[in-house]
Amino acid sequence: MNKKPERGYNTQDVWLRLLRFVRPYTGRLVIGILAGLLAGGSLFGLLKAVPGLIMPFEQKPVPAAVTAENDEPLQPGLPDDRYIRSAQRYAKQIGIDVVAEDGRMTWQFMVLSLLALPFLVLIRALGNYLNRYFMRWVGSSVVRDLRNRLFANLQRQSLAFFGRCDVGSLISRSTNDANIVEHIISSNISDATRAPVEITAAVLFVLYFSWQQQLLGTVLAMGLVFPLCIIPIILLGRYVKRYTHRALERISDVVSRMHENFTGIRVVKAFNTEKPEYERFCKMNEGYFRNIIKALRAELLMTPLMEAVALVLVSVFFVVCFARGIRLFQIVPILLAGVVVYRPVKQLARINANLQRGSAALERIFRLLDTDTALPEAAEPVIKQSFDDRIEFRDVSFRYADEGEAVVAGINLDMPRGSVVALVGETGSGKTTIANLLARFYDPTDGQVLMDGINLREIETAALRRLIGVVTQETILFNDTIAANIAYGTPEATREQIEAAARQANAHEFIIADPLGYDRVVGEKGFVLSGGERQRVALARAILRNPPILILDEATSALDTVTEKLVQDAIAKVMKDRTVFAIAHRLSTIRHSTQILLVDKGRIIERGTHDELYAREGAYRKLCDMQFGTVKSFMKSMKTRLA
Repeated sequence: MNKKPERGYNTQDVWLRLLRFVRPYTGRLVIGILAGLLAGGSLFGLLKAVPGLIMPFEQKPVPAAVTAENDEPLQPGLPDDRYIRSAQRYAKQIGIDVVAEDGRMTWQFMVLSLLALPFLVLIRALGNYLNRYFMRWVGSSVVRDLRNRLFANLQRQSLAFFGRCDVGSLISRSTNDANIVEHIISSNISDATRAPVEITAAVLFVLYFSWQQQLLGTVLAMGLVFPLCIIPIILLGRYVKRYTHRALERISDVVSRMHENFTGIRVVKAFNTEKPEYERFCKMNEGYFRNIIKALRAELLMTPLMEAVALVLVSVFFVVCFARGIRLFQIVPILLAGVVVYRPVKQLARINANLQRGSAALERIFRLLDTDTALPEAAEPVIKQSFDDRIEFRDVSFRYADEGEAVVAGINLDMPRGSVVALVGETGSGKTTIANLLARFYDPTDGQVLMDGINLREIETAALRRLIGVVTQETILFNDTIAANIAYGTPEATREQIEAAARQANAHEFIIADPLGYDRVVGEKGFVLSGGERQRVALARAILRNPPILILDEATSALDTVTEKLVQDAIAKVMKDRTVFAIAHRLSTIRHSTQILLVDKGRIIERGTHDELYAREGAYRKLCDMQFGTVKSFMKSMKTRLA
């Protein structure tokens, strides 16, 4: 039955749960993370090279006495001497000087610093490429698996689930919600792994350089108030999630409205309701638009608020440096690190907003994945290969809701192999429900349905469905060729077998009358075919399946007399040597049934052959007289008008 999750979902829950889908791709994920570490780590080297590029442009010469071998104390007012001494120590190892006689940087060290930059940039570019490629590959693969799991879970649900749910909403969750998650993961997972490393590299450089320049205390004081930049991200992220969740609900309504309108377009046009339908759609679309704008407003406010806080911090830093008389050489590398780190911090802000949007979509997807209305399979199901004896209904009752009124009650039926049992009665009397219980689309609320003495609950569902063929009044064809529709459920069928089934269903002639023949595409729900043609294609599908049990649910009620005769002839061929369970409105089609059951308000009130029931002068006879009498009156009135 429907098992709804008892707990709520939060951002951490849904993203941690999504990590389960990442496990099959751990190898590529690790490569992507390592590439992100390489790209982020190279930022430290790039920033460290900046002071060497600035030094030649310093107006005040650096004393030449400052060398790696000179251990004299640092001169007052020249805190950058420590950097020169450190650079000279490494330069001596390759045989060049850092400082010339005039106190300025040597051209050799200048060229060496410039040559190091392309190498570091190349490493960073390669790391970025590998990081983005592998992370997007993993993200797209995860969402593909998630969408597959979602579709498979929906396929498992019972008919009761689809009776309660709106198809448009299911489509929206499977497409729009999944697309949001796919976009967010593919676009942000690489940033999520690289941006923290870049931020860490920039912070480490700032600490390292400020320690060299005796500015560590000032920088640490500024770092204590840096978290103020994160406050707008946290506060506004909540609004993004809230309004995104509402927007996804509204887009589900929009998709549902479109699906319902397009599938019922004939009714819309017949009743000239295009304008009211348009106005109704616009109202729903407006609701979606308003929630999207509210989420967008909160998301776009993150960046300017974060920039405002950052600008205040930079201004305070400048004031402090000016008051302490700190030179530009000491400030520029730190500010450059701040400029460089701004981009990954901004990315994290965007990532947070996207994660909030993604968590709203994931919450809806996981709620659907956690829904389980599938009919339970026995622990050790019986795999039946054939139908040998009889079908029995023993005191069967069924209700769609736990506390609802019973749709059928107290049904007892014995249906031997090879018999033809017909159900008749008014619309809504429970005939189709009884047929659905036989096909095990539902399980009885009370009682048992048995096949050869075995409860249907104990038979493997797939094995049971192989023994039963269903032809309904509302014929469902897929937007594929006629041959593919006939072979649906029997993929191993050859073209010869498909054509043989079509001949038995009296469909071969109209199929080959078209130049494309069996390769003709039938359109959405078989739109290009007439009702009778669709019915015969569906009948050919059941014939090709060759089931020992056949359920005919009002298969001819919507057909004209000529087409009905063709379908009836086809049904007569199909019924031969099969056990048939037929539901009919036209009593003329079931007069030769082995047993006729008259159903009223979910109960069998009369049973027997046509002659037996008609002779009793009960409800069945009244039904016959009413139907046949109506036909006779109609024919008589037509003759009068023609005369």
